[in-house]
Amino acid sequence: MNIHEYQAKELLRSYGAPIPRGIVVNSPNEAREAAKELGESPFVIKAQIHAGGRGKGHYIGEPACSGVRMVKTPEEAKAAAYEMLDRPLVTKQTGPKGRIVRKLYIEAGSAIAHEYYLSILIDHTERRIVIVASDAGGMSIEDVAQETPERIHKLWIDPALGLADHQSRELAVALRLQAAQINQFADIVRALYTAFTTLDASLIEINPLVTTQNGALLVLDAKMGFDDNGLFRHKNIRELRDPNEEDPREQEAARFGLSYVGMDGTIGCMVNGAGLAMATMDIIHEEGESPANFLDVGGGASREKVGAAFRILLEDPRIEGILVNIFGGIMRCDIIADAVISACREVGLKIPLVIRLAGTNVEEGAAMIEKSGLNLTAATDLGDAARKIVAAVRARRGA
Repeated sequence: MNIHEYQAKELLRSYGAPIPRGIVVNSPNEAREAAKELGESPFVIKAQIHAGGRGKGHYIGEPACSGVRMVKTPEEAKAAAYEMLDRPLVTKQTGPKGRIVRKLYIEAGSAIAHEYYLSILIDHTERRIVIVASDAGGMSIEDVAQETPERIHKLWIDPALGLADHQSRELAVALRLQAAQINQFADIVRALYTAFTTLDASLIEINPLVTTQNGALLVLDAKMGFDDNGLFRHKNIRELRDPNEEDPREQEAARFGLSYVGMDGTIGCMVNGAGLAMATMDIIHEEGESPANFLDVGGGASREKVGAAFRILLEDPRIEGILVNIFGGIMRCDIIADAVISACREVGLKIPLVIRLAGTNVEEGAAMIEKSGLNLTAATDLGDAARKIVAAVRARRGA
């Protein structure tokens, strides 16, 4: 789960990170009053959406209007808010349709001397928390890694020992911070690390972390993501969820405890097991089409859970065909077949559906599919299933 910048800043401030005062607003009049309250010109106005690259983004039809604006007066803040609110902002991470900006965050401008990058995340290869820092802040870290990898420094944390202060200070030296700033930097890293581990975060990204003209360090932008599996421990974090920023299909899947990620393809997939799901998506690509989703119903899913998963697929208007690929171990194939048949009858199947079943009670499941009277195509293996669904989708397009 991701949260907005202003929410991340409130959380990190409570852990001791140095963050300038800011006010979130929902209307142009609120923007003007917020600027008056902040008092110190100039003001930075930032669109609040769950996507990076806002400063280089643009509003549809307004290429000169970005998601981060600098203004000098409260009246200019009001005028800028008119141009930024309730309109789609397009960035590298939003896709061409952009995302509607419903909130703005206003801060007093800072006298920036230098920009740095700082993040904490999980390195799944090393199975450790890693802290990443660079003196090339304000840029995409992917671009820095590609063009000047020597400017990126990484610090892996031993899970048994935790973060040691000398590690943070060594990272500060690698960034060539001044002597008076090294302890400040160590304090910030300690605050972020404590927030990361306490809140079950999956990512904290500060870009930029800046030094000001008077030598202080400030967190000017913040992004936070959380491990969904740990949210049951954090009611205050769950309450920060903004449903406007989430794919409605993913919201519905989460309600039933399904692992679902929406994609841009046209072939819906329903699979049990993450590895089988990845293999299914790969083989659809090999046959020349693209999957519309990752959907893992799990090894012990109930009939209700499978039915919910299938309805999510059938109600997606972009999907042109569905491939069901189930290996029945704990989950029985006859239960899958029953759930699929019930969902098809309930929703009204109008697109091709290929189903491949293997494992426990596969004969019973196959017999139920055959007797259903529905237009379902059985497949013998994964390759056969992929070829059949791709052929059926293409035939339907050409019909």
